[in-house]
Amino acid sequence: MTPPLIALEEHFFSSAGPNDMKKSYSEQLKHVPGVYDKLRDLGPQRLADMNAGRISLQIVSHAPGLHDPLACRAANDELAAAVSDERQRDGRLAGFAVAPMGHPEEAAAELNRAVTELGFVGALVDNHYNGKFYDGPEYDVWWEVAEKLDVPVYIHPTWPSDEMALQYQGNYSESAARSIGSSGMGWHTETGTHILRLFASGLFDRRPRLKIIIGHMGETLPFMLERIEVLSKRWGKFERDFRTVYDENIWITTSGVWSINPLRCILENTKLDHILYSVDYPFQSNAVGLEWMRALEQSGLVDEQQLNAIAFGNAEKLFGIKAPKPFSL
Repeated sequence: MTPPLIALEEHFFSSAGPNDMKKSYSEQLKHVPGVYDKLRDLGPQRLADMNAGRISLQIVSHAPGLHDPLACRAANDELAAAVSDERQRDGRLAGFAVAPMGHPEEAAAELNRAVTELGFVGALVDNHYNGKFYDGPEYDVWWEVAEKLDVPVYIHPTWPSDEMALQYQGNYSESAARSIGSSGMGWHTETGTHILRLFASGLFDRRPRLKIIIGHMGETLPFMLERIEVLSKRWGKFERDFRTVYDENIWITTSGVWSINPLRCILENTKLDHILYSVDYPFQSNAVGLEWMRALEQSGLVDEQQLNAIAFGNAEKLFGIKAPKPFSL
């Protein structure tokens, strides 16, 4: 039987979010029925959907696009209240902080508050802020706090900036351009490339204990890993090569990619204890995720111990949490 699951790329919308966030999500709202109501729910609807997907514990994060420092603080407070309320019942929710990454010092302070005061288990942040990535010296304060707190930072794809979006324009519809630049491909490769930027900047030499998570079967990195391993030797002198950093500092999740084929590659070149189950709820279905886990179970690619590690054991180890088991389904 498929084990209870921990999922950690699972989103909500705060009431503190700007009114124009719906515009950013127009395609998702159009193609995923009921997604907005599910994003706004941190109670019965969410728990029912978790039951349908055999999810024991969800680490909840704000959906991409929240940048204002005060709005981030309010969103974290809203999520903390829901987590606390659920903890008093079954303890099936945990929280990732949202942080104002356009303001690195405020982002670092909010991460510290969210972990030390609200009890969050890390942060989930947009892949860039208006085209600005986090490899510059101004972000040292952010990475310093993340390492000091010993909590993972989940780098999540987000829409291209206006300037970045230009490269995705072509002889096709605007709808196709938006998709190619975002969930169709572009924001995945941009997230994978962000990891290369961080490595090339020497971040992992300065902060060797960082824990970074990326989703969607590794945002293309596992499929290019051996090539990157060779070519990154030309980028300068580092205390640890890219492959070592990948093995020690990077975790990947299965979120929203419902095929066994990518995992065949990942199991060949990625440490098993760095592979984590996730769904990308509510943009993806918990029930479909459960079907995928059952297909993995039947595929023969992993044994029972390995399946349990991907399902919940690796997350328990990484976050220092325990999935509430048994629970009623």
